[in-house]
Amino acid sequence: MRFSFNLVRQRLSQLDSQSVVRVKMDVNAVLAATLSPAQHEREAATAQLQSLLASNPSAYLVSLSHALAAESTPSHIRNAAGLAIKNALTAREAARQEEYASRWKGLDPATREQLKQEALATLAASDRGARNVSGQVVAAIAAVELPAGMWSGLIGQLLELASRADNAHLRQATLQTIGYICEGIKPEILAAQSNEILTAVVQGARKEEPSADVQLAAINALYNSLEFVRENFSREGERNYIMQVVCEATQSPSSDVQVSAFACLVRIMHLYYDYMKFYMERALFGLTVLGMKHADENVALQAVEFWSTVCDEEIELALEAEEAAEYSEAPERESSHFARVALPEILPVLLLLLTKQDEDASDDEWNVSMAAGTCLALLAQCVGDGIVSPIIPFVESNIKNADWHYREAAVMAFGSILDGPEEKILAPLVAQALPTLIGMMSDPSLHVRDTTAWTLGRVSDVLVKTIKLDSDLPPMVNALVGSLDQSARIVSNCCWTIMNLAEQLGDSSAETCPMSAYYDTLASALLRLAEGGATDSTSRNSAYEALSTLVTHAPTDTLPIVSKLVLAILDRAESLLGVQGQLVGADDRNNYDEMQVNNCSMLTSVTRRLGREIQPLADRIMNLLLQLIQTAGKQSPVIEDAFLAIGALSAALEADFQKYLPAFLPFLSNALGVREEYQLCSIAVGLIGDVCRALGEASAAYAQPFMEGLLSALQSPVLHRSVKPPILSCFGDLALAIGPSFEPFLDTTMKVLQQAGLMRADPSNYDLVDYVNTLREGILEAYTGIVGGLKTGGKADVLLPYIADIFTFLHLALTDQDRTESILRSAIGLLGDLAEAFPNGQLKEPLSSPWVGELLRAGRTKMGGAETKKVAKWARE
Repeated sequence: MRFSFNLVRQRLSQLDSQSVVRVKMDVNAVLAATLSPAQHEREAATAQLQSLLASNPSAYLVSLSHALAAESTPSHIRNAAGLAIKNALTAREAARQEEYASRWKGLDPATREQLKQEALATLAASDRGARNVSGQVVAAIAAVELPAGMWSGLIGQLLELASRADNAHLRQATLQTIGYICEGIKPEILAAQSNEILTAVVQGARKEEPSADVQLAAINALYNSLEFVRENFSREGERNYIMQVVCEATQSPSSDVQVSAFACLVRIMHLYYDYMKFYMERALFGLTVLGMKHADENVALQAVEFWSTVCDEEIELALEAEEAAEYSEAPERESSHFARVALPEILPVLLLLLTKQDEDASDDEWNVSMAAGTCLALLAQCVGDGIVSPIIPFVESNIKNADWHYREAAVMAFGSILDGPEEKILAPLVAQALPTLIGMMSDPSLHVRDTTAWTLGRVSDVLVKTIKLDSDLPPMVNALVGSLDQSARIVSNCCWTIMNLAEQLGDSSAETCPMSAYYDTLASALLRLAEGGATDSTSRNSAYEALSTLVTHAPTDTLPIVSKLVLAILDRAESLLGVQGQLVGADDRNNYDEMQVNNCSMLTSVTRRLGREIQPLADRIMNLLLQLIQTAGKQSPVIEDAFLAIGALSAALEADFQKYLPAFLPFLSNALGVREEYQLCSIAVGLIGDVCRALGEASAAYAQPFMEGLLSALQSPVLHRSVKPPILSCFGDLALAIGPSFEPFLDTTMKVLQQAGLMRADPSNYDLVDYVNTLREGILEAYTGIVGGLKTGGKADVLLPYIADIFTFLHLALTDQDRTESILRSAIGLLGDLAEAFPNGQLKEPLSSPWVGELLRAGRTKMGGAETKKVAKWARE
């Protein structure tokens, strides 16, 4: 169908008056109210729109479309109308998106057609904002209709509009719309029309295009279409032309076009690395180096990102090559080592960009200096030892420069290359630099101190052996503690360094460790910071995280310090609980929740570290946690962390935890029944497993409510699917704990597991493949727990009616092309458990199946890691 603006204009003048009359409000006035600075006006107007959408979606959308399409409507109202239509069609959550799509498809076909043609007509509006938002509306409708085989003529209509040489505004808006569509729809849906789309966007992207706006829209559309033009890109002639157009666009007089062209090159490198050798040699080396030197920072950022992407790809290829070498195979793809070849050209530019720091930039503002540092770190991983010798002269000549920009750049350069080159090359350099770096923690420049703290963190993370315990560690700890009163970024890096030192030098299984002497100093300083010395929440959270890491890795001789720490945390949490009623406003409540979350996390870490030694404080801890749960709001994050702390307490106390269950069970049942807040439901499922492991056979008294709650959650159509594998695993925890007492629940459980085991995944749907593998791991854990519990209780024979189903599932899981090593290991372990449970030959026939022997061989050969081989050897015996 040819597109006619005149026809649409006629339709606009003949709008369904009945529908519009049914909208008992002035749409323009209500839309204006949604933009009001007064919150109550915004909320009232939004509620009014939502009410009409719910009661009469057709009238709602027609009235908004009329407001969007009318040239007389003010620009900001047209924009609000378009966004309202878009928001009625799109949602982030899959379930809600499906609901919106169904609502749209349920509209009268004539109304849908009217709305679509009005949106297309508005692409020719004189108002740029209206053109832009109408493109978003068209793309939102397309995202619903195209996958369903509807609106088959859309791309043809857009391509016709894009060919209107007499109207640059229309061409720009149409190409932008094509870009939106390509961005929001799966590539395979548009692949059949890739030739036509590619022709239109490349035509608009050429250097001969007189309108910079049209060229920019075309380049952006090309960016969004790159994934589904894979077949076109595989043809040399078409690929050459695309690359020529994009490379020429990097030299456009318009900086915006240059930015988008370099962004295109970044995406092309990511998607089509294997085709790039010819273009790298002919053009891309030179273009990207020039781009990195560009005066416009946005252009330089994309040019740097190009080389970061090259490094990402080549790091991945190196890993693939290593993996192939382990199996004496050739890798599927070869690296062209672009980064190594280009190093002499790009490294000097990156080092120069490191000195372009903006003293007034905010912490989260991305700039060329940060981008250069990131690229340098990736280069170090990519080229390894080759980066060291050209970097060191820059570091040595600038580390004491009078200009802080150069001092900071020198430290950043040094810190960036610590992961990649061989340790034997870096170790003497780090050992030599450490005293200087520790001294620079007192540098007059905040930026230098911040980067120095980060570099010390890098040293303690990847090269901790270079820190001399007698001469480097004492001044290093003093410098870190002395910097905990500085900016949030410096505090964060200092805390990260402390965490690395605790992880690398601490040892919870030892009597003492090199960090023992500093535990009191570090714990006291961090506790002061956590309890209020910090002026912002970021520093507070960093302090709690560092404290938690210290506790986790605390050796035996520091446990008195850990015990003092838990008393301080309890005092703090109880004090906050006492003032909870005095909180005013959302900010106070959020601040309170954040501090109590941190306190719960600390209690979890301390409980895990102290184990049964926590028992004298167990009543106090449990009383606090129950109060926190009881007084927390429905959406409060405190509940989840309090549950995790209770799980740690149950593991520490084991059977002694039972006395707390009567008070806690109502909260656990409530959490298990929460379907919308699925993370809480998932934690509740895990906590049931913790309780079962802690109580053992005593869990039988609670088996009935546990099973009822778990089965109810499993059958819920609302519950997020990620919770379902842990529920299946939890059946195994309960069965293993109560042994023969699980028999009353056996038949129902085995039917659920058999049904869950039938699920398959389309190999091209990676998310579903991952989910099915996770589901199968949960099923295997359930079977393993059931077999183990009944075997131990002498009731293995009750499993005989279900053996065929178990072996059917095992065969499916193990012959599926997407099985993981974890599934392989768990399945082999289950086979061994079954053989052990039936020693009298009842399973001789299924265990003699050829696939069982192949499975055991796979586990003992290259298919399995060390742990899998160990399990396979046991199962075979």
